[in-house]
Amino acid sequence: MSNSITVRVIAATALSVLVSGAALAGTPRLDQREHNQRQRIEQGMRSGELTRPEAHRLVHGQVHLRRMEAKAKSDGVVTRRERARLEYSADKQSVRIHRQKHDAQDRN
Repeated sequence: MSNSITVRVIAATALSVLVSGAALAGTPRLDQREHNQRQRIEQGMRSGELTRPEAHRLVHGQVHLRRMEAKAKSDGVVTRRERARLEYSADKQSVRIHRQKHDAQDRN
């Protein structure tokens, strides 16, 4: 009997560690920014503000940002430095999107 209780306690502890690690690695603000940036790119493609090569480069930038985020989350904790790098990269990507959408080139 005591052996099954020990197994349950170990399983519960392991589960709580996994759940808390995932919570620490959460980046909801960055996830929302990525979502908004993706919508801005899609809107630019629909309206013709972005050429196909521009859209391709911007999408590639979003993929790079997601890879950086996955790497930062891989150990279960996004450190303050990692979070700052991710925010900086998201800022740069946002500027790129704005510049490409408002330059003289368009598909029309």
